[in-house]
Amino acid sequence: MLLSGTIPPLAQPYFQRLEIGIDLKSSLVPGETVVLTHGEQTEAAPAAQGGTGKTQLAVEFTRALRAAWAVDALIWVTANSREAIMTGFAQAAAAVGVGNPDSGAYAAAARFVAWLARTERRWALILDDLADMADLEGLWPAGLGGQVIITTRLPGAAFTSGVHPAAAAGLRIVPVGGLSRREGLSYLNSRLTDYADQRIEALDLTEDLDGLPLGLAQATAVMNIARMTCQGYRAQFGERRRYMADRPVDGVSAAILATWSLAAECAHQLTPTGLAWPALALAAMLDPHGIPGAVLTSPAACGYITGRQGTAPGADANLAQAAVTNLARVGLVTIDPANPVRTVWMHASVRAGVRAYLSPADIEQVVVAAADALAATWPESAGSHGGGGRGGPPGSAQQRAQQLDQALRDCAVSLGVAGAVGRVRGGGPDALPTLDALWHPEAHPLLFRLGRSLEDSGLGDAAMAYWQAMVTASSQRLGSTHPSALAAKDRLGVAYESAGRVGDAIAVFASTLADWEQSHGPEHPDTITARGRLAHAYSTAGLPAEAVSIYEQMVADSNRQLGLGHPVTLSARIDLAAAYSEAGRTRQALTAYQMLSVDTERLLGPRHPTTLSVRDSLADALLESGQASQAVERYKSLLADYEAAIGPDHPDTIAVRANLASAFRRSGKSKDAIAQYKRVLDDQERTAGPDHPDTTSARANLAFAYRSAGQLREAIPGYERTLADRERVQGHDHADTRLARTNLAAAYQQAGRLAEGIAQYERAVADCDRLLGPGDTETLAARASLASALFAAGRLVEVTAVLQRALADGEHYLGPDHPMTRALRGNLAEATRT
Repeated sequence: MLLSGTIPPLAQPYFQRLEIGIDLKSSLVPGETVVLTHGEQTEAAPAAQGGTGKTQLAVEFTRALRAAWAVDALIWVTANSREAIMTGFAQAAAAVGVGNPDSGAYAAAARFVAWLARTERRWALILDDLADMADLEGLWPAGLGGQVIITTRLPGAAFTSGVHPAAAAGLRIVPVGGLSRREGLSYLNSRLTDYADQRIEALDLTEDLDGLPLGLAQATAVMNIARMTCQGYRAQFGERRRYMADRPVDGVSAAILATWSLAAECAHQLTPTGLAWPALALAAMLDPHGIPGAVLTSPAACGYITGRQGTAPGADANLAQAAVTNLARVGLVTIDPANPVRTVWMHASVRAGVRAYLSPADIEQVVVAAADALAATWPESAGSHGGGGRGGPPGSAQQRAQQLDQALRDCAVSLGVAGAVGRVRGGGPDALPTLDALWHPEAHPLLFRLGRSLEDSGLGDAAMAYWQAMVTASSQRLGSTHPSALAAKDRLGVAYESAGRVGDAIAVFASTLADWEQSHGPEHPDTITARGRLAHAYSTAGLPAEAVSIYEQMVADSNRQLGLGHPVTLSARIDLAAAYSEAGRTRQALTAYQMLSVDTERLLGPRHPTTLSVRDSLADALLESGQASQAVERYKSLLADYEAAIGPDHPDTIAVRANLASAFRRSGKSKDAIAQYKRVLDDQERTAGPDHPDTTSARANLAFAYRSAGQLREAIPGYERTLADRERVQGHDHADTRLARTNLAAAYQQAGRLAEGIAQYERAVADCDRLLGPGDTETLAARASLASALFAAGRLVEVTAVLQRALADGEHYLGPDHPMTRALRGNLAEATRT
């Protein structure tokens, strides 16, 4: 079973709602969407508050599916923002094998939605805590093979008003209210077992709380810790509820404010005494859908919780963990100890109550502590998503890194909202809401880390809006030439460049460079670095001559100001060498790489990562310049150094051997290439196992080497084995499986086995059309390949029909001027002339 997303923990103990609860396991059928909305609004249970157990019902359902292996793919997505939905869908696209490494998060999410609609596999999707129907615009999930559950505090009418026509078929609205009188009494009887009199007035307490599971869980936890009766608790509860009624919090009833405040007081008195409230305040600043445990035990968090700085980190971490555990004991948080990414969960109403009762001074202190904790915990690169690329298999280290990045980003977003002082004056509707405390004496590092995370996740529109707001905010608060403001402008340029808006990127980088030159001088290290970003943008824009000119100036300035061995200088020289290559100045590129190889080895050592990377680039440059023998010798030397440094079985060593094999193949030495590819395959089978995707890729590379050498008798069995392994391990729908099928078809076509090649191409077209839709570039490319095979078989009428269909789809979905559409138009014209 493929699993994507993080499923919240089931409450301990969990109470099954047998009387009025919905049995999702038996009542939800494929093709149906169930929306769990808030039940009847009461004084204790307003719709905005939640707390009726909708998410817990969804968790129980997912656990039942997993236990029974009832579906092939199970996806849980937190849906409290459009960015969260797109990221969750993009990660799911990678998990099921329809991700595209070259697309942004929205394109990957759209591919996933198309997969849901067309796949023959069984799937279940849970959208938890949907905040706004507009967040699903263009991304509504549906499909005959799947089941959808949506939990939301939105009214049921929002789903039946025609906003999403795709929801009309198979949509069922299920209001979820509090426990019934009988269920509430059963719940209290099961939780309060210390002594018989403890349950006196239990039914009255259920009615006081309108059967809300959230309130009952907190109340029973306090009663068990304090060995209190329902009668005694009701007395305290009634007094506290009257107090809270005079101090309302939007969206939270006085009853729930009473239960959480009594629970907080109880936890505060538990050993270690006095630490529960700061731990609760810190957690309330972060994401209620799961906080990484490492954040709450970081030095900054421990210092805030314990009230002391610079003490033994281990001891303070134990105290912080104990404080959070006490919060869980009284029902204020839920802990999932097996999940380091989403460890501590808090209900939104608890968070709202805590935030409302913190003073402005307390908010400033806890926000700074939370920001420090997040910045210190957040890896500089927690795993770039590549816009919904493949992202590694489910459960892989890369996928876990992406999930951590998402959790930390959610926490940072939540923190930005906490105690906000309002949007920056003149910043517009997308301006960054944050606290003054995060701007003194400069922009807090967390503000930049959050923006880079949006970029890494392929959320291009969100990243551009964020950096635009950051530029406005930092310029107004700190001045337009402050380093934080200039850094924000740089990031805006990077976001533009990543989104393909290279003209805007060049304009921003040029403006920022002018600001750096004016404020810091033309030879300041930051000015030199800014010049490099402008050069890179020109290169991205397809203007290599302009890029080369700027890089040459950058190298000269950096060498003169910083020295030959400075990292900025070396980086500039590497970029200049690459720019020479892109500009077609092969001789200069080769000379630059040769000099870099000598200098990096002398300055950094022969096995430094930069040295090795330069040597790899030099070998490639030699190959491109026609010096194949020298290129091969360079790769051999590089491989020997890798083997000596990290061993022959290290993944990096195996990757270098694959590069050597590729160099042999490109230089026409097929026999040597095949020998190296065989060694790579043997190494992968021994170290990663026969079913690992890298092993299958190595087998495909060996087959390609045979095919390039014209040895089709050896190539075709390799391609057939690759396809069989992909289908067995990764499934028929995976992108790697589709690629393996088209590779096999091409080999059949080259071998003259046209009927078999056409059959495989037809299957590839059908799979792409079913999974991705007729307008996806992969589908159109598959149709073009099918037409090529049909042409080789002399079936010209079918060639025309296939290309006409492909061209019509290209014009409709991509537009008449898209490169793929133009290529198809040319193919059709050529076919009709024949």
